[in-house]
Amino acid sequence: MTALIVIVVTVLVVAGLAASFFAAGRRDTTKAVGKLSGETRSRDRNARKAASQELATTGGAEVEPWTPPTAMETGMARRQFLNRGIVGLLLIGPLGGLATGLIAFLWPSLSGGFGSKVTLGKLADIDANITKGNGFYYVPEGKLYVTRYPSSALPKAKTVYAPSELTAMEAGFTVLYQKCVHLGCRVPPCLTSQWFECPCHGSQYNQAGEKKGGPAPRGLDHFATAVANNVLTADTGTIILGPPIGTDTTGQEAEGPHCISGGE
Repeated sequence: MTALIVIVVTVLVVAGLAASFFAAGRRDTTKAVGKLSGETRSRDRNARKAASQELATTGGAEVEPWTPPTAMETGMARRQFLNRGIVGLLLIGPLGGLATGLIAFLWPSLSGGFGSKVTLGKLADIDANITKGNGFYYVPEGKLYVTRYPSSALPKAKTVYAPSELTAMEAGFTVLYQKCVHLGCRVPPCLTSQWFECPCHGSQYNQAGEKKGGPAPRGLDHFATAVANNVLTADTGTIILGPPIGTDTTGQEAEGPHCISGGE
């Protein structure tokens, strides 16, 4: 779908350039007023002299009247060429920049960062980072949070979550997209309640990303995950919709005062 959008945008840009170029050409043809060059006038004078000499030697044969050369004979006038070139450059600059920006925005990242597979680190290092973040580990490259997931909750999790989500959970972690599923704000953790609490409209989620309060229509979205050689990886190009309202696999309640009002 993304490739189709890029192709359509590119075709529209090229079509616009072509239309503007030919429109400029028509304006030049219908409105431009110019003069014959010095070289052309010189050739005309030489031709008239030659004709006069020929008349003197042939006894006064009648000379055909001169007709100006056609556009096909003289080619594109210099003024017309310059006008078309200036118009073309003026259009290519901004439109080319716009097309490049659109392609960069729409095309998925293949070399790292959000939209690609992000290495979160070795399992022991992730656990240490969660401790350092007071229960939450934020990975800006992937726009995601990593929290601990209790092994005792796995039986319930297996009835709710997809295998690619369970991979991280079985390793002891939950990988969550930072975006609130209500209206897309970034959801920060509340260190006192140990929940995620959205400052925009009050949606609240436990550490597993399961909805606890507010207007959110579901839990936080997850990413597909993989574990190899004790290294956890998140595929940020594969977003998995969060669990439905009412899901509570861990039973985690607020562990202190809320940062945002509205919690259940």
